[in-house]
Amino acid sequence: MRRKDRELTEPEMLREIISKSDVCRVAFADNNMPYIVTMNFGYSEDGKGILWFHCANEGRKIEMIRKNNFVCFEMDTDHQIYGGEKGCDWGMSFSSIVGYGNISVISDNSLKTEGLNEIMKHYAGNREFSYDEEVTARTTLLRLDILEMTGKRK
Repeated sequence: MRRKDRELTEPEMLREIISKSDVCRVAFADNNMPYIVTMNFGYSEDGKGILWFHCANEGRKIEMIRKNNFVCFEMDTDHQIYGGEKGCDWGMSFSSIVGYGNISVISDNSLKTEGLNEIMKHYAGNREFSYDEEVTARTTLLRLDILEMTGKRK
């Protein structure tokens, strides 16, 4: 990171940004073609961390994961525009995370339920949920094992 004075590396600061972010953007790559998707997510702390996503059983994301499961992700929060007298006095304060990891499709039903629970926990808090088997059969669960991530605050 170029601006070390804005870098956040403390785990509690990163957890705060993750908990306040409402979406995560995941960037896939196939040969020289990037593809970015905004997704709802859940987070669990195991190793360097795991991000959980759900999606349809087929589509571009799934095709790209099969070809290359190394992805980049980004999330941000705390947006506040500030201004001044001159155009160059304007800017935006924010908190963000950028990271890299390996993403995989989860087919094991117990892991699928664990991931869905983490997604629900992110948006609804610590509650127990049940899932319609017919709906979950049509749902793909993705697990992103984080290899590295850094935070930034301006």
